[in-house]
Amino acid sequence: MGNLRSVQKAFEKVGASATISNNHEIIKNADKLVLPGVGSFKDGMKHLHELGLINILQEEVLQKKKPFLGICLGMQLIASRGYENGETKGLNWIDAEVVKFNFTKSSQQLKVPHVGWNELQFNNSNTLFQNIKEFSDFYFVHSYYFKTKENIVTSYTNYGIQFTSSIQKDNIFAFQFHPEKSQEVGLKIIKNFVNKEFLQC
Repeated sequence: MGNLRSVQKAFEKVGASATISNNHEIIKNADKLVLPGVGSFKDGMKHLHELGLINILQEEVLQKKKPFLGICLGMQLIASRGYENGETKGLNWIDAEVVKFNFTKSSQQLKVPHVGWNELQFNNSNTLFQNIKEFSDFYFVHSYYFKTKENIVTSYTNYGIQFTSSIQKDNIFAFQFHPEKSQEVGLKIIKNFVNKEFLQC
């Protein structure tokens, strides 16, 4: 949803061959999978169901352990549930909820959505942050954020609250920010995902 071509171009810029597809055979034959997106959680899950992608993604990512990268909405959809326009079940790969920023009870008058550049504070390790300096700025566009109690958070970002900006669990990587819009540091992360040889878990 929304930013597929810009993500594809970013992968091509670092030397990868990237195909936009909902074809099951192409997905099965891919070395790695990327789920990008902007828009609402409910619409994102609706599209995955309509395109018949739920089962093939479960098989390739959870069973075959194919490296997976979720970007923005693609990160949120791997949670258990989201609350945009009512409660919607997610892919449930991670025990997490996707909830809206709420600053009405806060003294800070911050705008929602959170749009623009913000820095990452590293937490645990993430092999995709190789050659990335802590507190580097990345580009965000989102009104909802990812909440999990699992020990998989690899970076936090502050926007009124400290929220999860990236995770890693086995072969699953996900970013709330947009690496394809984050200039040089974003391309470094994409290149790390492309070039990294991941051990099958």
